[in-house]
Amino acid sequence: MENMIYNELRVRGLAVDVGVVVVNTKDGDGVSQRKQFEVDFVCNQGSKRCYIQSALRLPTEEKRDQELRPFQHIDDSFPKFVITEDPIKKYHDANGVIFMNIYEFLMDGDSSKV
Repeated sequence: MENMIYNELRVRGLAVDVGVVVVNTKDGDGVSQRKQFEVDFVCNQGSKRCYIQSALRLPTEEKRDQELRPFQHIDDSFPKFVITEDPIKKYHDANGVIFMNIYEFLMDGDSSKV
């Protein structure tokens, strides 16, 4: 599925990269820890950008949280998408993340406008 998304983004004329979000935290003992979270696609077109996570399925709340975790540490207002094969209608969650079905993404060329 990631290959389909990547190819479609390139056809739409976007520059596509993999993103890494670095988070510095401290554990219970005060020891610094560095965590890295991956964003599947960071898409750029000029000064515009969007972030996309690809998840074949989101069967549990735990899996959903795993896919959203990198977005929680991105402090800009560019659009953020989760694309899944689950049969869902396109919707926004409380944090503005857009969830959509892969088929809707592929058929609607404006679905990931940056």
